[in-house]
Amino acid sequence: DMNKQMTAAEAVAQLRDGMTIGIGGWGPRRKPMAMIREILRSDVKDLTVVAYGGADVGMLCAAGKVKKLVFAFVSLDFIPLEPYFRQARQNGEIEVMEIDEGMMLLGLRAAAWGCPYIPSRIGLGTDVVNLNPDIKLVDSPYDEKEWLAMPALKLDAALLHVDRADRRGVCQIKGPDVYMDEWMARAADKTIVSCEELVDTEYFAQGDEARYVFWERTMTSAVIPVAGGAHPTSCTPEYGFDVPHFQEYNASAKEGGFEAYFDKYIKGRSEAEYQQAVGGIDAIRQLPLPVY
Repeated sequence: DMNKQMTAAEAVAQLRDGMTIGIGGWGPRRKPMAMIREILRSDVKDLTVVAYGGADVGMLCAAGKVKKLVFAFVSLDFIPLEPYFRQARQNGEIEVMEIDEGMMLLGLRAAAWGCPYIPSRIGLGTDVVNLNPDIKLVDSPYDEKEWLAMPALKLDAALLHVDRADRRGVCQIKGPDVYMDEWMARAADKTIVSCEELVDTEYFAQGDEARYVFWERTMTSAVIPVAGGAHPTSCTPEYGFDVPHFQEYNASAKEGGFEAYFDKYIKGRSEAEYQQAVGGIDAIRQLPLPVY
C-alpha cells in the first residue's frame, strides 16, 4: 500500500511491551512529542529507549514506561538536567547503557548495515568500557591493537518528527541538523514519522526540495500529519522550543510531580486539546527560534 498515512493512535497501537524504540531529535529539538503523548495515554510498557534524550525520555521514565535507556545524554539544554530522567536514574528505576555520542552513531550504523558491531577507538581507556559489561573489546586482524566493538543498536521501531512528508513516506527535514534521525530510520524494523505538513509527492520535484530528504521512502512505515507535533520542543525553521512550558514542566518535578503535569495537559485530552491547553497552533508557530 502506497498510502502510509495514519493517526498517532493507530501507529502507537503497533508498539508492543518490551520493544526497543529509537526516538529522533536531540534534547529539546524536533522530538516526536505528539507520539510520546500517545504512548503516555497507552498501556505500552517495559520499553528499551535509544535516544539523545529530552522531555521525551523524562516523561516516559516518569510514567514507568522505560525498562532500559541507551543514551549519551538527557537534557533540556537551557535546563541542563532533565528532571524526571534524573529522578529515575538516581532512584535506580531504570537499567542504563550510558555511551558516548559517537558510539551511539556507530551502534545505529552497525544495525543499519546489518553488522553485529563496528570497531572503534571511541571509548577506549574510559569508564564507558568499565561500566558497560555488554561492550566488548576486540583484537584487530590487521595490527596489534585492541578496538572497542560497539554493538549494533537494532530498533524495533523508530519515532521521528519531520517538517514535511507525503503519503508514500518521503520525508523532509529543513532544519540545520538532521541529528541521527536518518540512521534511526535505517536501524529500525518500523519507522513511524509525524510531520508538520502533509504534501503531494510533486512538492519534492520543485527546486532543491529533494535535497532535504535523507532516507528512502521504503524506510518509512507510517506517516502521521500533526502540525505542532514537536511541541514543547522546537521544529526549526517552523518554531522554537517553548521555554515557559519547559520551565513549568521542570518545576513540576519539585511540586505536584509528573502526575500533576500529566493530568493538566495529557490525560483524557486529544492532541488538539493538548495544543489548545498550551495556547493553540498559532502560538506554537510563533515561538522564537533558538539562537546559538
